[in-house]
Amino acid sequence: MTQLDDLVASVRAVLREAALAGYLHGSTATGRQQPTSDTDLLVVTARPVTLDERRALVAGIMPLSGRRAVGGPARPVELTVVVQDDVRPWRLPPFRDFRYGEWERDGYESGEVPARVPDPDLAPLLTMVLGLNVPVFGPPPATLLDPVPREDLVRAVVGMVQELRADIEHDTRNVLLTLARILVTVETGAIVAKDEAAELVIPRLPSPCAAVLIRCRDAYHGPDYGTFEDLAADIDPCVDTLIAAIDVAVASRGA
Repeated sequence: MTQLDDLVASVRAVLREAALAGYLHGSTATGRQQPTSDTDLLVVTARPVTLDERRALVAGIMPLSGRRAVGGPARPVELTVVVQDDVRPWRLPPFRDFRYGEWERDGYESGEVPARVPDPDLAPLLTMVLGLNVPVFGPPPATLLDPVPREDLVRAVVGMVQELRADIEHDTRNVLLTLARILVTVETGAIVAKDEAAELVIPRLPSPCAAVLIRCRDAYHGPDYGTFEDLAADIDPCVDTLIAAIDVAVASRGA
């Protein structure tokens, strides 16, 4: 069995009939997984996850996920659970009922349990799920999920910008690629892969910023997150260039 098979089996064993469907998203769905890509799964449920189920989901996923997986290093798992009634009909704010993210593993190991919270990032996630249409169990996503209005999608992705800026020092590659993807989303309404976004944006950037984004794209295809010491002086100006382009794109559509 694959990691994904084990993940789906674990989730369905915990949630049973409450699990209506599971959908791949991100590079997991497109076949474009890179060495550092996560295994991304969205599960739609008929009801909220109970406290005991939250603990059981975490306990079932930790042995499968990341560098500390029981069977040896594996892809990090990102599991998101939404209750159908929370997102259909679509409305603001959307609520995320549960999320396992490997970056929060230390908290899980100390007893923390993922909580139900409002999550604007569901707008791009659900848009991606609907566009990719890759169920691993259950009906096609359009059966259970409503499309996200473009205005809400744009508002959600633009709302990520300042948080991304704050993360630039410790996550340079992903911040810059995500900013490029936000720019493409604002301009087109589509959510594309990070490397595809870079390819679309690089030709219109000034040379120093283009060089930084090329490094990010190449690192995305590589075994790690890349090194940027030799380009350090150009990173913050590149962030500013991409954010300025996002602002122009937002203004041009009157958002």
